[in-house]
Amino acid sequence: MKAGSKWKNGVVRVLLTVYIFLMFKVIVLKFHPRDAWFLWERLKRNIAHTEYIVGNLQAGNLIPLKEISQTLDTMTGPGLLNLLGNIVIFIPFGLLLGALGRAGKLALAGALWRSFAVSLGFESAQVLFSIGAFDVDDLILNSFGGALGFVMYRLGSRLTTAASSVPDGKPAR
Repeated sequence: MKAGSKWKNGVVRVLLTVYIFLMFKVIVLKFHPRDAWFLWERLKRNIAHTEYIVGNLQAGNLIPLKEISQTLDTMTGPGLLNLLGNIVIFIPFGLLLGALGRAGKLALAGALWRSFAVSLGFESAQVLFSIGAFDVDDLILNSFGGALGFVMYRLGSRLTTAASSVPDGKPAR
């Protein structure tokens, strides 16, 4: 691996770490200024009294496509914003995954599964910390957003590679 490539991967890894941290603040903490002590106390309480975890799961949505179809049926502004927001928030994640993929070795399925795993972590954290509710539709939308970002990166890299192979930047006739 070239030194420039190592440097690029290092920068992308830092950006990915920062991005995941920011997503945690948005998705799990909901922009509230909660500290680590608060989270630790919630986690200890919920582990000691598992009925909190069970109750949080029961209050959430465990039926795939339920919330998505309800939102598409009613077409309310807040519902559509939530639906699109769950996709859009994971697009940069997919873009960063694409940038990290070594010479195109990360496939779309890999990006999809990584997006799903990170989303599952966030949804599970909401249950474990009793902040928000678990929603299987969020997993679907977040995973789609990550895959979409990955595809966008791949298409963009193909376009820039094709453009750079044209002499003088002018298209051939």
